Amino acid sequence: MIRKGIFMRRHLLATTAAVALLLPAVASAQTAAASDSGTAADPQADPAADTDAAGSDIVVTARQREERLQDVPIAVTAISGEAIKDQQLVLVKDVAAYTPGLNINSDSAGRAFVSIRGVGTTLIDTVQPGVGIFIDGVYQPNTTYLMSPLVDVARVEVLRGPQGTLFGNNTLGGAINVITRQPGNDWEGRVDGSMAAGDNYASVSGSISGPIVADTLGLRIGAAYHKDDGFQYNTLARGNQNSTETKSINGTLRFTPSPSATITINGGYDNVIGAATPYFYSDGPRDYRLDGQTNQLSYNDIKYYAGNVKGEFDLDSLDTKVTAIAAYNQSDTNARGDGDYGPFDLLRSVLTRTLKTYTGELRLDTRWSDRFSTLIGAYFGRSTTDATSVTTLNFGALGLPLPPQVATATASSENDNYALFATGFLALDPTLDLAVGVRVDRQKLDASTAGAPAAYEATEFQPRVTLTKRWNPDFMTYASVARGVRGGGQNGPGAPNLIYRNDSVWTYELGAKAGAFDNRLTGSVAAFYNDYKDFIGANALAPSTTGVGFVAINLNSGKVESYGVEAELSYRVTDDWRVYGNATLLHARVTDATEFRQLTGYAYPGDRILFVPDANYTVGTNYALPLPREQALVLDANVVAKGDRVGGSLDAASVPVLENYYLTNLSITFRTKYFEVGAWATNLFDEKYMESYLDSSLLRRAGLPGPLVRNLAIQGNRRRAGVRGTIRF
Repeated sequence: MIRKGIFMRRHLLATTAAVALLLPAVASAQTAAASDSGTAADPQADPAADTDAAGSDIVVTARQREERLQDVPIAVTAISGEAIKDQQLVLVKDVAAYTPGLNINSDSAGRAFVSIRGVGTTLIDTVQPGVGIFIDGVYQPNTTYLMSPLVDVARVEVLRGPQGTLFGNNTLGGAINVITRQPGNDWEGRVDGSMAAGDNYASVSGSISGPIVADTLGLRIGAAYHKDDGFQYNTLARGNQNSTETKSINGTLRFTPSPSATITINGGYDNVIGAATPYFYSDGPRDYRLDGQTNQLSYNDIKYYAGNVKGEFDLDSLDTKVTAIAAYNQSDTNARGDGDYGPFDLLRSVLTRTLKTYTGELRLDTRWSDRFSTLIGAYFGRSTTDATSVTTLNFGALGLPLPPQVATATASSENDNYALFATGFLALDPTLDLAVGVRVDRQKLDASTAGAPAAYEATEFQPRVTLTKRWNPDFMTYASVARGVRGGGQNGPGAPNLIYRNDSVWTYELGAKAGAFDNRLTGSVAAFYNDYKDFIGANALAPSTTGVGFVAINLNSGKVESYGVEAELSYRVTDDWRVYGNATLLHARVTDATEFRQLTGYAYPGDRILFVPDANYTVGTNYALPLPREQALVLDANVVAKGDRVGGSLDAASVPVLENYYLTNLSITFRTKYFEVGAWATNLFDEKYMESYLDSSLLRRAGLPGPLVRNLAIQGNRRRAGVRGTIRF
């Protein structure tokens, strides 16, 4: 309790300090042109930007238009590609450490637990994501894609709050948009490499880009390889319990036949081989042992294939920009696991699954006058899933003279989504803007599990209204209200609820963004309230309708209330020294779980949302010591902190609480125009923490024999320390 109290006071102090710094800056904000050349280690800075004011603002496409980050009336974080390299961010999920409000945990290479501000919680990969995941604006239908490698990325934009009027499917919590680099008009390339002690961490990547035909046809190709052993070791199966290996290649062909037309073709392949729910037995949420025993090393082998075509056309006579996108994505999963998570060879499981997604989108961005413009569009998406699981029950492990029992289950689904969306942007006067939008979604899911059909259909409206006041060129405030929706789904045979409904949220937000001292100081703050209904939370065990045993189900658990405040600051103290940080204070609680009890027969475990902390922050500093001949020695240090959170449980009387933790990261880099070399460390002080934890009530309710009813844990990454280098040409 003492540690928790200190942690909360530090978080409150950090947020108060952020707001206190921001408000005086607003009062003295200057109207001079902005400058934000920054350094790579500050996630919000663009180190490749010019030092000229006009060319150095951070530009994002959060509203499907290019705008200055500080001008967008949305809570959005943009993490630059250089920051991704410098902070050793390997997978999409890693950006959560530098994004307020975004929480991502993972217990498998094949899925991730994700939410924004406690909304859109997605814990099981058969549930549609409640936080939209996009790559170059193309929707990805599964949290599996949060485990995709970050290869040749220009930036990652994270938008908080419902985004249905601007982005595709299932954005009630927000959206994560990965934007890859585009080919330019000069040939250039780079090679990056990194290796570290701790878990034999090694990573190498490279890209090359340039014109095939100047000003007309450009090409960019990127590739990467990464491997680490993880920090947990299986002493029975004699292998690394939580290792990761990724192989990636992607390419872009950009064709500009005229100044008013651009056609971009993207293609990519990723292969992720990593652990599948690599839990070890645990004595409790304070048991940080790295070694354990299962009779089999569990793993996922996932192959991703992607291709899309994007056309952008300027119709000058109509003052309209037309954007058309067609995309195809496929993931093939092969997984093997130890189903009882212990040294007894009782349960083994094998899963094969293919997920195919086809999407199409059309957008018309029209300027009707100097004061009024519209963004109108249509969206279609179809996802198909075919899966087969095989579970083997070995009675010999229980000392029973019976042959092994093999159970095979098949599942298939087809999910169609049609949507129309429109937003009108009206300048009420030179300083006051109003944006009003709506999205109409029609979703239909047809599914079959072991031959039992189930279907889900719904039509939903998602409005959004935003009022923006620009007090001067460097200070703006906004107020917004929006509704977001995530589609429902189906359960398997024996479930008391073959269908679970969509969940939805009304979000109310007040925000401010400001810059001062020639934009040496930039900051944003947002306060929000979420009224979250029909919450699709953790899956649960319910009595089977067959009358025998329990069955795992996804379900609408009830109502959630969440509110809080978040802030981001970046202050360039001198031309060479910058400090940066972000913080979130969040209160997210389940206020009514009547439906959960009705379906399962027992109470919802506590009132918190699984793995979501009440507070987190990141604070860091970066100093570049100038050296002759355009060289520099760059030092970056930051602390990433996460508050306590609850682990998984199906017993309201024994909800486990995971300790808060602080991760200190450090790097020092010698940087020149054409190469750089440096040393780095993550989790410098080797902090011990849990990545995922499930208490024994889950296995007890599943009906496992007494000796197999144990707590399960996955440890967080320990210290890595190594070297990195980059060559540019």
